[in-house]
Amino acid sequence: MPGPRGEGWSRRNAEAAQEREAHANSSSPVIAAFKVFQQELDTRHDKYERLVKISRDITIESKRSIFLLHRVTNVPDAEGVLNEAESKLDGVRQKIGQIAEELRGEDIYQFHRAFTPGIQEYVEAITFLHYIRHRSLISLEEINARLVFMKTDNADPKGSVEAPPSSAHVLTFQVTPADYLLGVADLTGELMRLCIGSVGNGDIDTPFQLSQFLRQIHDGFSYIGNTGPYEVSKKLHTLRQSLGKVEDACYTLRVRGSEIPKHMLADVFCTRTTHMDTEEGMNHH
Repeated sequence: MPGPRGEGWSRRNAEAAQEREAHANSSSPVIAAFKVFQQELDTRHDKYERLVKISRDITIESKRSIFLLHRVTNVPDAEGVLNEAESKLDGVRQKIGQIAEELRGEDIYQFHRAFTPGIQEYVEAITFLHYIRHRSLISLEEINARLVFMKTDNADPKGSVEAPPSSAHVLTFQVTPADYLLGVADLTGELMRLCIGSVGNGDIDTPFQLSQFLRQIHDGFSYIGNTGPYEVSKKLHTLRQSLGKVEDACYTLRVRGSEIPKHMLADVFCTRTTHMDTEEGMNHH
């Protein structure tokens, strides 16, 4: 039967050829170099994926803090809500410390896209908390001053008597100006919602404070103009919408506030903003 013998001979020849190729590849400096590249790329990809997961956790916890902060308009103990939000953001800062640990000795801009969504959400949450407490905009320097971490390196995890004392090192994380601006741009939407909540609660002063504050932020972004990051100019339209809605609420309160019962003010405001959105949609088309 020549068929099976022929198949066996072909298989042995193929295996021998693979062995020769493997032997040649193992001694080839080009293949050796590419193996090093493969390891580096795999390591970088794994780090990138870890940063994406940490950023996702930061985004989730920051959003929860923002949702919590919106309760200040309808609870008797606003300070309790603020302290709870501050505690949540302490946990977020620990996550940012993990990012700082991952970026030790690395070029931050090679990994920036992995964690920028979480950092922007954190900026939005921390600026929202700061505004509710102090009625002002927290600076980039103040945010970065709270992102300093003390990390400990354990030389011997078994804790033997001969082990040297664990060494501590300081890690810092610097929020980039672009991420700060994008976070502040998103803040304006939360301030517009805060305005609605305040009106519904019969708080007449907050909308006027918010209107002035949002106007200042808008003027600041207009000053930057197109020289800033592309994403910032995209968010300027949403910022103008938020400002318009808050100013419209202030107009309603100033002109008709005395004749409308407080519990109905929020309904009037919401119907007016819905009408504005419809008009804007028609204008865009």
